[in-house]
Amino acid sequence: MNDYINLTLENIEKEHICCAIGDKKHQNGVDCKKEWIKNKLSDGHVFRKLNARGKTFIEYEPIETAWVPINGKNYEYIYCLWVAGSFKGKGIANELLEYAIKDAKEKSMSGICTLTSKKKKPFIGEKNFFLHYGFKVVDAIGDYELLALQFDKSETPSFSAKARAMKIDNENFTIYYSNECPYVEYEVKELSEYAKEKDIKIDFIKIDTLEKAKNAPCVFNNWANFYKGKFISNTILNANSFEKLMKE
Repeated sequence: MNDYINLTLENIEKEHICCAIGDKKHQNGVDCKKEWIKNKLSDGHVFRKLNARGKTFIEYEPIETAWVPINGKNYEYIYCLWVAGSFKGKGIANELLEYAIKDAKEKSMSGICTLTSKKKKPFIGEKNFFLHYGFKVVDAIGDYELLALQFDKSETPSFSAKARAMKIDNENFTIYYSNECPYVEYEVKELSEYAKEKDIKIDFIKIDTLEKAKNAPCVFNNWANFYKGKFISNTILNANSFEKLMKE
């Protein structure tokens, strides 16, 4: 068994949070993410990471307070399970998920769920990995699927009615984002500067409350792109990728 750490109010300032290690341009995003975690710990939020310098962690909390447009009761929701680089192939992902499942059972939860997709997408869990543990598809919107591992016969979680819309009234390129991810603050800043320089319109809508997250007009984990009123992707964009996307 590898050595792991759970973030707490006492240790969060001295611990890295894995996603944006060693990249100074994302420091503000890291600080925002840590503040977000601090405010979520009282909700039962768990951020468990390998006790090493690497991108290896799992992050989850009760579905009732999870910042996603998913309804349900007494389930844990996994925001992210990430094992990258040289840490792959060492059983770490298995240990992290098994910990979360065991933790959920010890808390007398009815199950645990997460967002995946039919086709591989950035910042979305690997479907086959969860299926191996007995997770099943319980709801879907297009290519996006909600997987759940049930411990009892209670009702499974489901996407909200508003999430199923996958559209908005605004015709401008619109980005919904939150501080769930430490990368977003820098990319919002870069895209804002790019839009000003190119004299184009990009609207940014920050999801900064549970109510906003539960009522997001699309499948949402930390970033969502809309254009001409339609959802187009969950890919976190920078200036280059935005420009490429608009040329397609």
